[in-house]
Amino acid sequence: MKWLKWMLLILLIIFVIGGIWIYVAEPRYAYVPPTFKILNSEKTDYAEKTGYDLWGDSIGLSEKKWDRDSLTPQHGAVKIDDQLLQLGRKAFYEETFGNEVFLTDIMGIVDGALTIPQISKAILKLKGKGTTNLKVELAKDVEIGNRKYKKGDLIDTGLDVPKGALVPLGMPIRFSEGRIKVGISCAACHATVDPATKRVIEGAPNSDLNAGLLMALATNSAAYFTHTDREALKEYLKEERESNQELNLPDPEKLEKAVDAVFANWPRGNFDSTIDFVSNPAQIPDSFTLGDHPYGWSGFAMAGPFKGLSAFSNNVHAQNSDSLGQADASPVLFGISKEKYLGIILQNAANPKYRYQPEKGEMPSAFFAKLDPTPGVPGVNEMVKSPSYPKVNLVAPDGLMINSKGYRFGEQVNGMAAWQNTLKPPKGLIKADKTTVDLGRQIFQRAGCISCHSGNHFTNHRVIAAEVIKTEPSRAKALKKTEKIFGDTLTYPFTVKVPFSDETSPIRVPIEHLDDRQIQLAYGHGKTEGGYKVPSLIGLYWTAPYLHDGGVSVGDDIRQDLGISGTLLKGKNPDPYNSLKALVDKELRAKVIQANKSSPQLRQVHVEGGGHEYWVDPTTGFTKEEQEALISYLLSIE
Repeated sequence: MKWLKWMLLILLIIFVIGGIWIYVAEPRYAYVPPTFKILNSEKTDYAEKTGYDLWGDSIGLSEKKWDRDSLTPQHGAVKIDDQLLQLGRKAFYEETFGNEVFLTDIMGIVDGALTIPQISKAILKLKGKGTTNLKVELAKDVEIGNRKYKKGDLIDTGLDVPKGALVPLGMPIRFSEGRIKVGISCAACHATVDPATKRVIEGAPNSDLNAGLLMALATNSAAYFTHTDREALKEYLKEERESNQELNLPDPEKLEKAVDAVFANWPRGNFDSTIDFVSNPAQIPDSFTLGDHPYGWSGFAMAGPFKGLSAFSNNVHAQNSDSLGQADASPVLFGISKEKYLGIILQNAANPKYRYQPEKGEMPSAFFAKLDPTPGVPGVNEMVKSPSYPKVNLVAPDGLMINSKGYRFGEQVNGMAAWQNTLKPPKGLIKADKTTVDLGRQIFQRAGCISCHSGNHFTNHRVIAAEVIKTEPSRAKALKKTEKIFGDTLTYPFTVKVPFSDETSPIRVPIEHLDDRQIQLAYGHGKTEGGYKVPSLIGLYWTAPYLHDGGVSVGDDIRQDLGISGTLLKGKNPDPYNSLKALVDKELRAKVIQANKSSPQLRQVHVEGGGHEYWVDPTTGFTKEEQEALISYLLSIE
């Protein structure tokens, strides 16, 4: 029996060593689709024509007008090569910049009724077939707003699982500190699964991602409270005089319920990325980004590399996946002291390690400093303070810049920007002959659409004042308070590796070419009420519903499936043809707006579907045939 003892001893040693390796190495996994599992494998010619990006100027390798000595990372130049593109794609799918700490340890995204075992069980049930909407059984009873969910109820997560994948798209997992943690990468929102083939469509928005419900199911959704509605939380955020000993934190359980109720009202496919204390989620944008500048619904990302696309990608992780990063700006943006702000976020943290306990007499900042995984920068994500910090600027609208250790400054976001510019949507499944499409192109010009949606990328790159475009106005002025903390547009050379010393000299980003009025409209600064940018029309087949709030939504049944209330709120996907008809048909749009307004849920989150009143219908002298031809043409643009 000696051999058995030796075998058991060897197995024990392997188990111990393996356990130590797992604990120390902190292994991680994210699904990255191979080329044959991508529906839109055809790319734009961006990478072939562009050798460098210099503050948004694309420079071909054969061009002679540029001084080669100036095309260096020290001066802000980004070389576009295979290495950068591969890094960008890898970051798009895999990189969380450490946000699993905030999402798992602090927010408790998988510690409530939605758990990792239940998600795994749902994926196993697919038997490798894939899905555009992972249905998960709840692990326990829960009440959100006026709705009660029971243990075992199936919920629509909107998480996409490609054929053969073991985890949802854009949801990397990591074993750390003795537990499995989940994070979010860009692919969770900006890639999706084709319903027919279950292959990945890179760059298409995940139009049914149920982000609001997923966050409402977390145990500490209140960590994200500034993305909700001040009016709904006013009794918990009363202005009170505070001392070093007493913060007067709101009741965590009551605040949690109030925050959950607001999140549960977000329509599927929408996300509130602004921290203005107004619940105004916007439709998740696509990543068919080439020529679609300025970026963001208001066009706020307009400066720096790739015409602002790097700044836009940065904003997702520097602000939207780590609320702790805005602690220093809290007094100006929210009227809440830094200590109270931190206390609210941490007092009900899922992981006891991060849970702040006021009764111990320690201030939140002192408590957090002792366990901060990224000391030296605000929050828990892997970030660098911008040179203007704590002020914000055009290339760092939140004052912070995401960057993992060991990479050159800006390398990851610049890689993602370059790679996204290569993405091209697949052909839409439209039934229209060339004659119809050609007629539609003529109508597009005759109706005046081309005055804004012009050029090769179908946009004039302008921000239109909210009062002119007349779409729901609240989100247009979401960044208004940043005017109080706006600083110089500075960044760091792309030569230095992170971390770098405080003595590293910043460089100035050119903004002289930008129109001051456009900047004011994008941020709602000055006397403006903000605005919305003119988006590209490329890939419309894959981006329904329409307008920034996604309110222009019509399903397969054009008589009944009206508005978000008649489609996504009922688990029905919007039909791109019928939704575009509602965009240009005055009578149908009125019905859509009425359907949205009839929903208290949608009214609370400012989803209406109004504005952009440019009709191509009998009221403006166009026939039904001409309207149908226009829609067919719009859906053919790629």
